[in-house]
Amino acid sequence: MIDVRLLTFNTLMRDDVPARLRALGPVLERAAYDVVCLQEVLHGGSVRLLRRGAGFRHVAVTRAALPSGGLMLMSRWPILRYRFARFRMAGPLRTEQLMRKGAQLAVVETPAGPLAVVNTHLSANRDDDWSDGNRFTRVIRQELDHLARLVRGFEPQLPAVVVGDFNVPRDSAAFTGFAAAAGLRDVLAGDPTTTFRPTPRWPAPPALDQVLVRALTADARTVLQDAVRVADGRELFLSDHYGLEADLSFGGPVTGERRAS
Repeated sequence: MIDVRLLTFNTLMRDDVPARLRALGPVLERAAYDVVCLQEVLHGGSVRLLRRGAGFRHVAVTRAALPSGGLMLMSRWPILRYRFARFRMAGPLRTEQLMRKGAQLAVVETPAGPLAVVNTHLSANRDDDWSDGNRFTRVIRQELDHLARLVRGFEPQLPAVVVGDFNVPRDSAAFTGFAAAAGLRDVLAGDPTTTFRPTPRWPAPPALDQVLVRALTADARTVLQDAVRVADGRELFLSDHYGLEADLSFGGPVTGERRAS
């Protein structure tokens, strides 16, 4: 029995944002998601477009005019509480730091019981090099250490799901070390399928978006890969990322099976 169907999706902060978000709302509505965690929602206008288009009753966003960390959570069920925790800023200097990235921590009251939901977006690795000595890997490790502390301190008795754009490959030492330190199971461990749309510059990107769980049975898959028709008749991809959809059930062992999208 599936208790919660969740989506995590980086919505892309540039390139026809209003047109893509207007198209995304009905997609989310048709898919009947219970909880949606979004990244790169940077403006109050984007929040309003998503609220109107997707029809979720409950929304968590800190500083609605300029959402903290670009993070937004929508739910069919009441959000009992939420907060935003900002990662410490660290060099090298880059425009991305204006987003002041961090993690959104919430508790959703589902029919099966309270569920802890953590939505996050970590710094990007501009070198595409996740070796231990890389300058951006050091930044990401600091953020992962902070995130692990947040997860460990977030009501350990609650079932939890941690999702988002981690900007670090699923098989990297930094990510697997984080999962172990936070007491989480990577739902898609061992699955190398990319979650970033390949480009000529980056033809084989790794899996950067993740779903991790605690005290839940989970199954996940890649979604939102195809172009959609927007209001003016054009066909656009919804983002440069793909989405990850996860079916969550309370209790039982955590599994990492992947189903075809």
